[in-house]
Amino acid sequence: MLARDILRRLAALGLGLMLSPLAVAGPLVEIWKDPDCGCCTAWAEHLEAEGFEVRLHDTREMRQIKSEQGVPPRLASCHTAVVEGYVIEGHVPAADIHRLLEEDPELAGLAVPGMPHGSPGMETGRVDDYAVYGWHADDRAPEIFQRYIQQ
Repeated sequence: MLARDILRRLAALGLGLMLSPLAVAGPLVEIWKDPDCGCCTAWAEHLEAEGFEVRLHDTREMRQIKSEQGVPPRLASCHTAVVEGYVIEGHVPAADIHRLLEEDPELAGLAVPGMPHGSPGMETGRVDDYAVYGWHADDRAPEIFQRYIQQ
């Protein structure tokens, strides 16, 4: 069991009050987003609820940020983040980011292209099927990291 899982369970039992806030802080996720984007803020709140520390950067230069971070244009979404050296593009569920960090695969990052309804931060009442893609820094085709199919 990971230390952060133990800390979450202790906090759920009310024992988290004895731990310093620094002891329970998860990995830092730096997020770049348009200042007017509400779904990006909702995604950041999803990550915080799942134990990540979040630092938001508002910018109108999202195309430049995506280019600097090496996001393939076909995988683009509304916000771009970095966590422990991985690039996270779009509405990737926190569970997939935790899995990425635990497995530490040779990927440049994860992406949910577009803005599928029902993904974290896009809870609109409608739910779409979507996939989380892993991509490499070279020209290899992205691979499916996780599928979300509604029944």
